[in-house]
Amino acid sequence: MNQLKLSQQQSISTLHQAGWSNRAIARELDLDRETVGKYLRAQKAASPPPGVAAEPPKPAISTPGVFPAADSKPAISTAGSVAGRKSRCARWEAQISAAAEQGLTAQRIYQDLVTEYQFSGSYQSVKRFVRRLGAAQPLPWRRMECEPGLEMQVDFGKGAWIEAGGQRQRPHVFRVVLSHSRKGYSEAVWQQTTETFIRCLENAFRAFGGVPHTTVIDYVPRHIINLLCPARICALKRGKALYSGALAPPQGT
Repeated sequence: MNQLKLSQQQSISTLHQAGWSNRAIARELDLDRETVGKYLRAQKAASPPPGVAAEPPKPAISTPGVFPAADSKPAISTAGSVAGRKSRCARWEAQISAAAEQGLTAQRIYQDLVTEYQFSGSYQSVKRFVRRLGAAQPLPWRRMECEPGLEMQVDFGKGAWIEAGGQRQRPHVFRVVLSHSRKGYSEAVWQQTTETFIRCLENAFRAFGGVPHTTVIDYVPRHIINLLCPARICALKRGKALYSGALAPPQGT
């Protein structure tokens, strides 16, 4: 009986109400006759006797706009709800909020409450409380600002496909953006060589009318980084490098 699918259970009930015998139902649904009989007996035992009204289900956790019946037990309230019984987590709301802001999971918060505060509630109550807190609190954000002339970001990307010399090719796009004003400079090139990179930087400096103090390299081939000024690299990780000084144009150009 426990292995019956929901569709099979519904089919057995429908055919039984239509007057089919257990043998006919079993033959129609390709089931064992005893399995059909067990299910129908269990269904009959679970239904109330004639003349007795079934007990209404107890209300679940309250949600906005839903009001429980007058004779029912009040639902357990969670963070942000008004009606219903007070959640056991309400006493530790400050600790739960601080832990959630640190990025801890509901499981970790529950374990800490049990260990440090002898919390007697369940993990599910903590999980609901944390979920409610997350829905009530806005997502944190940080604004990053730079002074004028302090920093620019350099990146290489891919351009659109074009026809050149009878062949379909895709150029590289050199892109520079000033961190303060967000003013940008773009140049399409065919190669990512050191000479090409330096020439693009020179053109960007001429377009901006100056040289920023710091140049942040987002994506540039590693051989260009190694050949330019390896002594000035402060960090090199996952193809990204941060230069402490400006990448000034080469001498004699």
